[in-house]
Amino acid sequence: MRLISWNVNGLRACLKKGFLESCEALGADVYCLQETKLQPGQVELELPGYHMYWNYADKKGYSGTAILTRTEPLSVTYGFGDDIHRHEGRVITAEYESFYLVCCYTPNAKRGLERIGYRMIWEDDFRQYLCGLDKVKPVVLCGDLNVAHQEIDLKHPGPNRGNAGFSDEERGKMTELLSAGFIDSFRTLYPDKTGAYSWWSYQANARASNTGWRIDYFVLSRRLRESLAGADIFPEIMGSDHCPVGVTLDLT
Repeated sequence: MRLISWNVNGLRACLKKGFLESCEALGADVYCLQETKLQPGQVELELPGYHMYWNYADKKGYSGTAILTRTEPLSVTYGFGDDIHRHEGRVITAEYESFYLVCCYTPNAKRGLERIGYRMIWEDDFRQYLCGLDKVKPVVLCGDLNVAHQEIDLKHPGPNRGNAGFSDEERGKMTELLSAGFIDSFRTLYPDKTGAYSWWSYQANARASNTGWRIDYFVLSRRLRESLAGADIFPEIMGSDHCPVGVTLDLT
């Protein structure tokens, strides 16, 4: 089973930049999208053979997630936890026979860590949510988690220490998640691979020089390690300031 996660930074814009052609080339069984920036009825997506599930933010043109899947899930839920987490369209959970798939767009801590207080609440509540699912069946979490976990996960760790996405607080919460029974699929297979990034600023020609960050993940329940058959990043695929990332799971 091949799964792809992609922060499309506005699906309507991405559709004009080859989104459907990229999906055809990737040939995934499931696409998880973040930052769709949609309200109901704003896009007609032609992707035959896929069931589509959308979670919208209350605020127009902001956040939003989607799951596009060939296999119809047993159930789909939108959001998680308390009401504070349920207004920005950031989480969709699809239950399959052998696992839960959670598509997530983690809140950005913002410049100057303006939103770090809420981010820490989110991290603790979301980890609790994932651990609860994991008690029932294994979890596949994917999305833009808005953190570069280790220094190897961004081009310039020194100057970015303490900035949003590379603060000690955010990195610590990622460590807590992995310590709670999960693995970073890409680093599990490629622990020492450098220059592997999934997001590049639009400024200073960052993508051309590969001055990037790896902030898009597939995080798996630890007991899925033996099912992990591949982990990929697709920097050649354009259309957003993020590129798609993927995993291949052998669930037979």
